[in-house]
Amino acid sequence: MNLTDLTAVVLDGFVLGLQFGILGVGLTLVYGLGGIVNLAHGQMAVLAAIIIARLIDGGTQTALALLIGVTAVGILGLVLDLTLMQPVYREPGEGRVLLGLLLMLGVGFIIDGILEWRYPIEALTLRVSGSPIRILDVPMRRGSIIASAAIIGIGAALALFFRYTTFGRATRSVIQDEQGARLCGVNPALVRTVVFALSGVLAGVVAVTRAMTTPVDSTAGVSLTVFALIVAVVGGLGSVSGAFLAGILLGIVNTVSAFYIGSYVSTIILLVVAAITIVVRPSGLLGVKS
Repeated sequence: MNLTDLTAVVLDGFVLGLQFGILGVGLTLVYGLGGIVNLAHGQMAVLAAIIIARLIDGGTQTALALLIGVTAVGILGLVLDLTLMQPVYREPGEGRVLLGLLLMLGVGFIIDGILEWRYPIEALTLRVSGSPIRILDVPMRRGSIIASAAIIGIGAALALFFRYTTFGRATRSVIQDEQGARLCGVNPALVRTVVFALSGVLAGVVAVTRAMTTPVDSTAGVSLTVFALIVAVVGGLGSVSGAFLAGILLGIVNTVSAFYIGSYVSTIILLVVAAITIVVRPSGLLGVKS
């Protein structure tokens, strides 16, 4: 394997890692705010993909279809928070985590079942025309570049939002100390609702950017959820920057190991990396130590 081939593999890993990162951000935000592990996060991304694919097949303009699909899963996140999650938030401690796990696992099964029943062979593929662009002397597909640029832009916007806006600072205060935030006049319930909806929107973004590089079919939900969990754990639950860092590192590890060993073994390697991270640094790469 020469240097050019290695560079190509690493660049592919970087592209995949950015997708992993934005996938993990939606999950880690919800957990950091409410202690809810959204085991339906990947299925929500797939739902957005299928909605977009069906709209495009029906003649809707691509840009409008993308907007509708992403908005739809954002609204789903809002509805889930205002209905199913309300009794979960009333549970203290480990009871909240367990009940949230069970309910969101059920939501994931329902979405999976409906999609595999109604659209078993449906998939979203967004083809970006144009010749490849050379980066570090490696030809990169325009779809990969556009997807990566979009994720970097969204990641930067999220970082600025959480650091400099009033609502962003309120969100960080709830993650760090919910009771203290409440005493300072912050409404944790409102923050959780907005962020749950934002998590849904980010799931839709995952579907769109992933479809620019590889088809997103109706059976991809479980694997996307697993990847989101691995990224969130390695990066540190509740850490947005940690999710992006972990996503990029794991994306490169995944592509390099898949190139040398095989795609099946690469997933095992990701799980091993996650396990080692938990042992060495339980709070994750950029998580807050307890």
